[in-house]
Amino acid sequence: MSTPYWGRVSGTRAAIGAILVLLGGCGGTGAGAGAGQTAAPAGPGGANALVPPGYGTLTQSEFTLELVSGDLQIQITPLAESVIRLAAPDTYQRLAGLSASAGSTLRSRAPPESSLFLVSMFSRAPTITYEPENLHILNSGLRYRPIAIQAITPGWGGQRLRQEETQIAVYAFDMGIDLEIGLTVEYEGARDTSWDRILHELELERARVRGRIGSREVSVRD
Repeated sequence: MSTPYWGRVSGTRAAIGAILVLLGGCGGTGAGAGAGQTAAPAGPGGANALVPPGYGTLTQSEFTLELVSGDLQIQITPLAESVIRLAAPDTYQRLAGLSASAGSTLRSRAPPESSLFLVSMFSRAPTITYEPENLHILNSGLRYRPIAIQAITPGWGGQRLRQEETQIAVYAFDMGIDLEIGLTVEYEGARDTSWDRILHELELERARVRGRIGSREVSVRD
């Protein structure tokens, strides 16, 4: 991703965040995983790496991949429990709610073990079109295409963005995606390969969360 676009992409986060806050009540916000977030391999995407929710401090942008294709700006956030449990409590509740709601709807179109990702499309230019099916994930030498897509915002199906408009959906991909190793998101030639860096930050936060839990247990015993 070319550097000059970073400021523009970052500037969309407040608008996208506001939309997600409004949509956060669309599903349950319990700690349980939604459909598509069941058992997965050990590591950042697996049960062995799970920590309790409520102890994380990460913002959504810290584990979100971003890319730019012309005037189209795309953000992709994994909804695996082992990732979103490292987020700040309010962010975790919002993303877990979206995952549960969309996952329930996706049950008829995708296997329950599917990997779910929150995807937002944004444009600063008028009348930008997008092709939802052209967003792919490259992982373990394989190319993954979406199995099913569940719209979150009502205008998603129009595949067209007005100026300053954001459309959001949850994508279901094959369960074979391994979040413990590097991955690349790709849209019509544009790529983001920053998952290795994000993975490092997740591991650091996971260690900090375990430290917070340990400190709390010591305090309770005292």
